[in-house]
Amino acid sequence: MDNAGKEREAVQLMAEAEKRVKASHSFLRGLFGGNTRIEEACEMYNRAANMFKMAKNWSAAGNAFCQAAKLHMQLQSKHDSATSFVDAGNAYKKADPQEAINCLNAAIDIYTDMGRFTIAAKHHITIAEIYETELVDIEKVGANTMDNPLLKYSAKDYFFKAALCHFIVDELNAKLALEKYEEMFPAFTDSRECKLLKKLLEAHEEQNSEAYTEAVKEFDSISRLDQWLTTMLLRIKKSIQGDGEGDGDLK
Repeated sequence: MDNAGKEREAVQLMAEAEKRVKASHSFLRGLFGGNTRIEEACEMYNRAANMFKMAKNWSAAGNAFCQAAKLHMQLQSKHDSATSFVDAGNAYKKADPQEAINCLNAAIDIYTDMGRFTIAAKHHITIAEIYETELVDIEKVGANTMDNPLLKYSAKDYFFKAALCHFIVDELNAKLALEKYEEMFPAFTDSRECKLLKKLLEAHEEQNSEAYTEAVKEFDSISRLDQWLTTMLLRIKKSIQGDGEGDGDLK
């Protein structure tokens, strides 16, 4: 089957899936297995997504995976929903970086809610890599870099989170990542996130638990740390020798 044939089949599957979703919303859905129709629709969206992938229609594949992800969430299947959002993000990466980031963020939110911080960290690094690629592309253009709101307001957050993910693995990894991010995006150097990372690296190198805690406390007093950041920062703190505070605390 050629690409056009694959796309035609994928479009038909999408239409069939939509019919099942609509049927599940009917007044008598409770009597006639509304959830079964939603499950069938999920499977069809996934099949359609894979057909679109084979036809190299990445945006359509991403959209189909997204539809499946939303239905999985409706069925309370958090893990399946997160997996579909990741599949959507990977498809969108080839066509629409911002949509890829949106989908990966949706997966991160689910994994964080489930307490799956390590896998959430992996996807934060993927997002940072998308920004790295985008930055390289934009720097070829030249002066437009600082005018791009996507980079100006969002990149520092992802570079911050990605550097923390590297820090979990190895202190040297984090230092090298930080140097790369500063070189690629000079505005990052002046950000509070970058300054915090430098303080944390210094405290970790000196094995100074108190300095580490103080730096986090100062940052948190201005920008509240979310659950994911708190967990990652606590994990790094626990790797400081002599931090004998039981489960540990950041503030």
